[in-house]
Amino acid sequence: MNWILLTTPEQVSEIKVKSATSFQVIFKHSTRCSISSMVLNRLERSDAPADIDFYFLDLIAHRSISNLVAETFQIHHESPQLLLIRNGECIYEESHMGIDMDELTAQLLPA
Repeated sequence: MNWILLTTPEQVSEIKVKSATSFQVIFKHSTRCSISSMVLNRLERSDAPADIDFYFLDLIAHRSISNLVAETFQIHHESPQLLLIRNGECIYEESHMGIDMDELTAQLLPA
């Protein structure tokens, strides 16, 4: 897994723009939560789909960015949380033990 650290408001804007041409994923992680650590471990052991940017947001260090993500993509904040962004919108979100790479990959297939 090649994480891109999400640390600035400008990156949130970039994610929105880049989502017009490719799927973007944001994983919101709490370093103080054992469930979040377990989910992170599961994601890192999974085969990630190619050609997708995976952003890692440390909620403890960057709470203001987490708030911006929630506002920008109109989602309720949870932790851990996985967001799939396409065409500037969050088209899929999951939290806690519902986060699964196979489920994420299924969302990439045409309806």
